[in-house]
Amino acid sequence: MLIDTHCHLDAAEFDADRAGVASRAAAAGVSLIVVPAVDAGNFGTVRELATTNPALRYALGIHPLFVRRAADADLQALRQALAQAIDDPRLVAVGEIGLDFFEPDHDRQRQEDFFCEQLRIARDFELPVLMHVRRSQDIILKHLRRIRPGSGIAHAFNGSRQQAEQFLELGMALGFGGAMTFDRARQIRRLVAELPPEAHVLETDAPDIAPEWINRQRNEPGELPRIAQVFAQLRGIDAAAAIAQTGRNALRVLPRLSQA
Repeated sequence: MLIDTHCHLDAAEFDADRAGVASRAAAAGVSLIVVPAVDAGNFGTVRELATTNPALRYALGIHPLFVRRAADADLQALRQALAQAIDDPRLVAVGEIGLDFFEPDHDRQRQEDFFCEQLRIARDFELPVLMHVRRSQDIILKHLRRIRPGSGIAHAFNGSRQQAEQFLELGMALGFGGAMTFDRARQIRRLVAELPPEAHVLETDAPDIAPEWINRQRNEPGELPRIAQVFAQLRGIDAAAAIAQTGRNALRVLPRLSQA
């Protein structure tokens, strides 16, 4: 099963042709698409979007780059939104949450406060987490060890082999997408090739992180089959086997994907 485990289909970049984007993805063979929220203001948006197409699932959370403008009350709003949605089989995770220490004006302490509380919320609701881990893998790992949500995905993973293995030991999978299609992405391509079969899930992060063949253009979930082909080539297996394995991995770490 070909699953896009991370796609911001609610983004403004898709306003003109969102239904067409989803249709193209389905025609290309993408079975499921997970749409994570980024702040309290779009909890309702992603939830409603998931009702418009049987291939769509969603997650609710506050992205680290939106923490600066978030109110403390938004964490309670997340709890309330999850409580209201917990019986909805389209809800699959808490996300997108995490830490981003790449941006020069980041508020590290506030990001960590929000991340830790959202890990606790995920644990309380027994939901997996979709994590943004840019320049922050070791701190993410520290908090995961302490709070222990059940499972999840380190999205757009670009850490070391040692860090990757620590995420796997904690029950997480690692998300790989357009970045691995570039020859210069040697570390990412090495991780794709060398990590065990249970390590990887596929994603687009559309409209961002476009693959090499549409570099600097809008990305779409319909690019996932070709991304999967690159993944398969890097691992030295055929595309069907790559799609089957990464699909099983996605269902393992996001078990609610199989409910609806």
